[in-house]
Amino acid sequence: MVGVDLGGTKVATAAANLEAAIISRVTRPTEPERGVDAVVATIIDSVREAVAQAGARMDDVAGVGVGSPGPLNPETGVVVFAPNLKWHDVPLGALMSEVLGVPVYLENDANLAGLGEARLGAGRGSKNMIYITVSTGIGGGLILGGEIYSGSSFVAGEIGHMAIVDVDEGPLCGCGNRGCLEALAAGPAIARMARELIRHGEETMMVDLVSGNIELVTSEIVGRAALAGDAAAIAVVGKAADYLGVGIANLINILNPDTVVIGGGVSRLGEVLLEPVREVVAGRALKPAFEAVRIVQAELGPDAGVVGAVCLVLSELL
Repeated sequence: MVGVDLGGTKVATAAANLEAAIISRVTRPTEPERGVDAVVATIIDSVREAVAQAGARMDDVAGVGVGSPGPLNPETGVVVFAPNLKWHDVPLGALMSEVLGVPVYLENDANLAGLGEARLGAGRGSKNMIYITVSTGIGGGLILGGEIYSGSSFVAGEIGHMAIVDVDEGPLCGCGNRGCLEALAAGPAIARMARELIRHGEETMMVDLVSGNIELVTSEIVGRAALAGDAAAIAVVGKAADYLGVGIANLINILNPDTVVIGGGVSRLGEVLLEPVREVVAGRALKPAFEAVRIVQAELGPDAGVVGAVCLVLSELL
C-alpha cells in the first residue's frame, strides 16, 4: 500500500506493508505554480518511486490513499477547492488511478492525520477521538466509532472555524469571519500576540532571539522562549491555550470523546501548552465529559498524514 500526504509545499509519500509499517519514503516539492497536471505528475512519480524503493512493483500495490487539503468529495475522488494549490474541481482520484492502474482513495488531510493517530499513534485504543492540528492554521479530524466522521457534505471537523469570541470584535480569520479559533490560537495569532506584548514594553528574551527585529517573531520563536522559561512567552502560550481550551470544552461537551489528540507544529510545546489547556477544559466542560477524556500530544509527527493514508487503504480493503 502507498500513502500520500499532499500539501501546499511538499508531497510526502510512503510505501507500507499490511501492518501499516512504513518501508520507504519519498518527499518532493509540490510547486503548485506549475499547474494541476504537473502536480499530479509529481504525485504519481513519487508513488512509483516509493514502491520501487520498497523493492516492489505497482502490481503488488493494493491501493493508494491520498490526503489532500479540501473541501473534497471522498466518494467521487474530487478535490472541490484547495486554496493553497489553486485547485478547483480536480478529479485527483480518477487521474491517479487511470495512470497507476490501482485503486486510489481520497480523504481530507486532517482527517487522515487523525485516523493515523487513532490507529497507530497517541489515540491507539480509543473509540471516539478528536484530532486537532495547531500550526499555520487549525484543522481537525473526528474519529467516531473508530471511523472518520465526514458529515453530510464532507466538511465535518473544521475545528479552526468555531467562533470563540465576539464575532463582531474578534480578529479576522482567513475564512472571512471574525473570532474563529484559528484567528486566535494558530501560529500566526501566537506570533501576533507576542509582538503586541513586545511593543507594549514587555521584557522578554524573544527580542534577543530575533536580534531586535520584532517582525521576525514567529510562533517558533515564542515556543523556544517559552520552553526556556521566558515569562512573556509563557503568557502568550497561556492565552492561546485559553482559547484552545474553550474550543475543546465545547467539543467534548458535544461529542463526549475518550481522547483529544493535539498535533501540528505548535503541539511541540508539549506540557507548556497542554497543561493550561487541560485546566481551562476542566473548568468549562461538563464534569462527566471531562472525567472521560484524556488530552494528549500527537505521537506520529510529520508521518501522521501518510500513516493515516495507509490506514485508509486498509479500511477500504477490510
